Amino acid sequence: MDITNTYTVPDLVELFDSSPGKVRRMFEEQILAAVKIDGVLRVPKEFITDGVVVSSLRGTLIVLTDAGLSTEEAVDWLLTENDHLGDTPISLLRKGQKANVRSAALLLG
Repeated sequence: MDITNTYTVPDLVELFDSSPGKVRRMFEEQILAAVKIDGVLRVPKEFITDGVVVSSLRGTLIVLTDAGLSTEEAVDWLLTENDHLGDTPISLLRKGQKANVRSAALLLG
């Protein structure tokens, strides 16, 4: 993952005009996913559009974790070009193609 293309928790607090606790709750509820890079929780910027979390991200994260992927593996899968899909899963989610992405995610389980 590109370290320069992420948000930290303080960034998200500012972006969402929220608190650190509410941001962390978003991770717990799989609304967002974060990975630790150099000891700092980071969220890929691709997961957020115009200050709002990509709406189909939560359901997709749930499918991925149900398939046995860790948070780190799920984030990596979402950001990696998928031969079956012809693009990165997060790019397709941002375009509203959640059915294709979730079908591919189900194949992981």
